[in-house]
Amino acid sequence: MEELLSVGDTSEAPDPIDSHKSVSRITLRQVLLAGLGDRLRFGKKFTHYEVADDGRVTAFFEDGSSAAGDLLVAADGVHSRVRRQFLPHADVIDTGVRAVMGKLPLTEETRSLLPPRLFDGPASILAPNGHCMFLAVHEFGDGPEGLPGFAGEDGNPVALPPGLLHDNTADFAMWGFSARREKFGLPAELKDLDGTILRRVVLEMIADWHPNLKRLVHFTDPSAITPVTIRSSVPIAHWGTKNITLIGDAIHSMTPFRGIGANTALKDAALLCRNLVAAQRGEKSLLQAVHDYEVEMIRYGFEAVKNSLRAMNQAVSDNAFALATVKTLFRLVNAIPPLKRRMFKDQGNK
Repeated sequence: MEELLSVGDTSEAPDPIDSHKSVSRITLRQVLLAGLGDRLRFGKKFTHYEVADDGRVTAFFEDGSSAAGDLLVAADGVHSRVRRQFLPHADVIDTGVRAVMGKLPLTEETRSLLPPRLFDGPASILAPNGHCMFLAVHEFGDGPEGLPGFAGEDGNPVALPPGLLHDNTADFAMWGFSARREKFGLPAELKDLDGTILRRVVLEMIADWHPNLKRLVHFTDPSAITPVTIRSSVPIAHWGTKNITLIGDAIHSMTPFRGIGANTALKDAALLCRNLVAAQRGEKSLLQAVHDYEVEMIRYGFEAVKNSLRAMNQAVSDNAFALATVKTLFRLVNAIPPLKRRMFKDQGNK
């Protein structure tokens, strides 16, 4: 394998707080849940909402229950039912690209299969025929055994549940193979296939790749292999502020090819929170707070959507000339550190 471009930390003055970090989504979820107590209720499936004459909005659920409030925030993902009712014109398209994701423990054996550079940050492999692969490792930095214990829903350490293949305390490696649907040459959708078949399909498609990459896929337990349909939101103009709003994939779902979907959703949450706190303090009305959030969110959110879609199209392009051009550009940028720092100064933020 040839290294085309190593980005690393391109900021002139790396900051231990502001620099990019890798985080297990399981751990992050548990941290965010910690301390919420009975404010958060599970087991509810939203059906629809209604707005009363006094402006309060009520959300209704399949079990017949409901909840009323001054503001409804849709954080229900790419298939958002709230968006479907509130913004029926906000489309999410199937890009035609499919991915197969795998995750496996980071043992001495799997470590030996990975290029040393990968331990400095994730890597993307651009291959002919519109094939590409993403590789990343997650190390907790507390020794080879990872962290002691397993964090439960309340954030407190508990015993590791029996039969759990991957916990959120041990180092792991992950890979993601992507290509356009027709490249897989299958009559069925990937989502209808089990992990064993998916692993075999990927191995066939990377048959002429480096032996270490093939071993990495081969060593992945089928139960830890997942198919993904890559979707992307269609940018829309501001819709006129009401006491219903959206965050994350519910409004600006994007491809994973820039790796900024989760960060953008967290940015939404922080921005909305700041505006709602301002409204609570009497600095602005609730609708003004929501409006200020939406205007800013739409700007950076759909910019991220466009950039992520562009990155996907570049990664799965089967245009040999385009691939050669990209590789040449990467080599050039890699050879000129000042140019590399300028190009990737805000990596992960846009």
